[in-house]
Amino acid sequence: MAKWTPKHEAPEPLEGPVVATITGGTILWFVLFLAQLPFYGWFDDRDLTWWVWTCLAGAGLGLIGIWYVRKRDAALKRHAAATATTATAPEAEERRTP
Repeated sequence: MAKWTPKHEAPEPLEGPVVATITGGTILWFVLFLAQLPFYGWFDDRDLTWWVWTCLAGAGLGLIGIWYVRKRDAALKRHAAATATTATAPEAEERRTP
C-alpha cells in the first residue's frame, strides 16, 4: 500500500476567541459539578460518583487551560507587535537618509 501524500498545503490554523471559549468551558464544567453535588448520595448508591469528580477535574484542568491560553495570546500579541515594529523601522530609516 502506497503512502498517501498531500497534494496541497495545509490551511492556516483558525484563530478565534480562544480565551473566551476555554473560560466558558471551564465555567460549564464547574456549574455541572455544583449541580451534581446535591445528588451525591444518588450517584454514590449507583457507583457513579466518577461523574461528579469528572466535572471537578474538567474545571481544574480548565483553569490550567485558561492560564495557558492567556499566556499564549499575550505571546502572540507581543510577537505581532515586535514584527510590526521591525517591519516599519527600515522604512523610517530610508525616509531619513537623503
